[in-house]
Amino acid sequence: MGLKLHLGCWHRDIPGFVNVDLCDMPHIHHKTSIDHLPMIADGSCELVYASHSLEYFDRQEAARVLAEWRRVLEPGGVLRLAVPDFDALIEVYRRSGELRTVLGPLYGRMEIDTPDGKRTLYHKTVYDFAHLQALLEQNGFTNVRRYDWRETIHKDYDDHSQAYWPHMDKENGLLVSLNVEAEKA
Repeated sequence: MGLKLHLGCWHRDIPGFVNVDLCDMPHIHHKTSIDHLPMIADGSCELVYASHSLEYFDRQEAARVLAEWRRVLEPGGVLRLAVPDFDALIEVYRRSGELRTVLGPLYGRMEIDTPDGKRTLYHKTVYDFAHLQALLEQNGFTNVRRYDWRETIHKDYDDHSQAYWPHMDKENGLLVSLNVEAEKA
């Protein structure tokens, strides 16, 4: 049975996962950027999970990042992603008429403490399902599909895969996270 890797975990510590993040927090196993994983052997992971992390890399960087994540997956292993959902954000804006309701997911800015000091990260892109599916397929992934966060092993650990508008209204709100998984071909 392969490793379960949680990339960009931030303050979330899901049992059974190896945590990788730039942040300097005690539960993080590898305090480094999530796009270069030399400490993880080729084909050693059954699951790579990255919730609201891919959008911190621009469209030109995404292929390189996905290649690294694919490298550590075992054949048939699952890449599970969550990113801000552009289609849902358009709907939030349409309903609210307030630009401020979508600025965070579109242009997120996060200051983090790293072993080397404070660092500021920004969202560099956004996806809809068709574009994310095409990107994954172009980079060696198959069986691209949406997943329901309620049916995952990390369902009890609130993260951005469970992002709703209005905030935290998981019963009646609009899911604003595009939750997609795919398999290593």
